[in-house]
Amino acid sequence: MPLEYGIPAVVGIEKATEMIKNGANIRVDGTNGFVQLLDGDSRK
Repeated sequence: MPLEYGIPAVVGIEKATEMIKNGANIRVDGTNGFVQLLDGDSRK
């Protein structure tokens, strides 16, 4: 059971470290639970 500290966070995104290249600009929205790539498709 995960602990709840009331801190917005995003967890459990499969293959995120493979999909997001070093230095990519991203937006992390912990309140709504998503990560947005701001540089377009980083998988190229």
